[in-house]
Amino acid sequence: MPGLNRIGVVCSEEFDAESAKNLRTDGGRRGGVLEVFGAVLTLLSAAFIFFTFPVTAWMCAKVVQEYERAVIFRLGRVVKGRAKGPGLFWIIPWLDVIQRVDLRTVSFNILPQEVLTADGVPLKVDAVVFYRVVDPSLWVTRVKNGYQATQTLTQTTLRSTLGAHTLTDVLTQTRGITRRMEEVLLAASRLWGVQVERVELKDLTLPVSLQRCMALEAEAARKARAKMIMAEGEVKASCALKEAASGLSPVAFQLRYLQSLSSVHSSASIMVLSFPTELLDIFFSHQQISAGR
Repeated sequence: MPGLNRIGVVCSEEFDAESAKNLRTDGGRRGGVLEVFGAVLTLLSAAFIFFTFPVTAWMCAKVVQEYERAVIFRLGRVVKGRAKGPGLFWIIPWLDVIQRVDLRTVSFNILPQEVLTADGVPLKVDAVVFYRVVDPSLWVTRVKNGYQATQTLTQTTLRSTLGAHTLTDVLTQTRGITRRMEEVLLAASRLWGVQVERVELKDLTLPVSLQRCMALEAEAARKARAKMIMAEGEVKASCALKEAASGLSPVAFQLRYLQSLSSVHSSASIMVLSFPTELLDIFFSHQQISAGR
């Protein structure tokens, strides 16, 4: 029985290979016949147009604008060569079908997308995309609705690209993220004959609770910087006063002391007591002697 099964498998494989070969042969023959038939129709149509030229000229002449190109389908197949245009060109009206393609830059807005960053922060992001068609034949034959396909691809690329970065990277490296998106979109849409020119993030919406936390953090950082600046100013002022006091003579020091007393405003809550500087000198000298012992 195993031998019979093996023979059956081998026979089925040979039969499938032979069937595929026959189908390819029949398809090639039919394709050759259809090509000959199409060529005959094209020659007969060209002869008919030639003999009735003044009448058929208006039907065969077509014009496309500078920003347009025309993709011609003759008997269901794209005519070889580049797309026609701009300007005047000729067709066979009963054999050809024309599809016009706009080459101007097109922009569209991406609706706000729910994105979860790499550090688990939910965001709402919307963007704008600019693209243009560079190969009209691919644009017509490779994708059914190029506008919708490009928009869907941009939405998925936006979510996947932002999901691979943290919130700090999204806020500080926006240009690098958009360039990465442009590269990904260009590589994916090149098969459709599309070139993505620019991607820009329009708005980033954070949760209200996260906005409050960020505001508190920024306020605390500003207060800490203000206190550091005040402390540095006080240190510099004390050093300057010390240097100034060390250079004063006894008479100048006495005058400065009297000037400071006169500048103090007396009131019911402030009481000023003046001491002779000689007493202060005796007190400081006594402290130095005690410290030396």
